[in-house]
This record gives sequence, structure tokens and C-alpha cells, in this order.
Amino acid sequence: MKTSRRISWIIGVAAILATVVAFPGRLPGQTSAAKSSGATSGSPMSVQVDRVDPGESDLAYSFQVAIYENLIEELNKTKQFERVLREGDRDAGNVPNLLILRTTIEKYTPGDETRRAVTTVSGATKLTVRSQLFTSDGKIVLERTVNGEVRFFGSNLQATHNLARNIAKAIQQSTWSGSEQSSAMLGAQF
Repeated sequence: MKTSRRISWIIGVAAILATVVAFPGRLPGQTSAAKSSGATSGSPMSVQVDRVDPGESDLAYSFQVAIYENLIEELNKTKQFERVLREGDRDAGNVPNLLILRTTIEKYTPGDETRRAVTTVSGATKLTVRSQLFTSDGKIVLERTVNGEVRFFGSNLQATHNLARNIAKAIQQSTWSGSEQSSAMLGAQF
């Protein structure tokens, strides 16, 4: 009996150690450094994600936080930026080639999960935001209007994940130049 407990304990510790070795120094919610893609010229760019501005909408704080956290996760997945920083990060002042992402809610239509599950025609949760990438000196490098929604199945918060994925995709697919002097995409709409 003691032997089987000991074996179970050893297997559990081995699983934890394997996880720590596979994902060193990374805790849930932490930002990580990512390799820069070929989309930028010169030095690799980093991005700081500012908190979501609710604008004139009555968007719940939980939705704002969910958009913010999903944005950090989705931007890390693109591997387009050397670092993805949070607003208020003390290291941001020392990071060269830092862009700042600001997201403002333009339109929010709350959905109804039950109605969506029963009738696939109504109950959609919809979000429309204006996303702007600024250089550290305040020049707009990229501006897009992006939508996120959940129409059929899934929780209302799924719209925040879809929105963050669409924002990251819009940034990744844009033709903005990574240099701080570029503002060729000024005012472009998605």
C-alpha cells in the first residue's frame, strides 16, 4: 500500500518537474518575449498593451479585463513583437522601439446565451472597437476598426477572445513599417 502511494507521489512530482522544464519561467498571465517576424525593418519592435477604454458603452468591467488579457495572449501568439508588455510595466521606459496599443470600445451589443442556444438567429454578442498603434512619441502607426462577436454557441465572453484574435490578426496582416518614423497607415480602416 505504501509502495503504490510512493509511486503515485513520484509520478506526480515527475509530471510537475516535466512541466517546469517544458515551460521555464512562465506563469499563467505573464507576458513572454517572442521572436520578431520579418514584418518589421531594423530593430525588433515591442508593444505595450494599454487597458481597454470603454468609451461611451456600458461594457462590464469583466469584459474589459477579458479583452485586455486576451489581447496580450493573442499578440504573444503572433510572435511579431519581441516583447508584449502590460500598461504600467516598469521596463517599458527602457525598451527601444516600443509601440503602444490603445483599444477603445465603439459599440457593444450584449447577447443572450440561452436565446443563442435555442434560436441561432438572435442573441449574438457583438463588440466593435477602434485599435490604434502609437509610437512612443505619440505618432499613429496603425488604426483599425475591428469586430468581435459570438453568434451561435459559446459564452458571451467568447466575443472578447474573438475580438482579441481579430485585432492581433489585423496588426499582423497590416503593411505598417516597423520603423518609428513610419506613419503610412495613418487613418486606415479595417
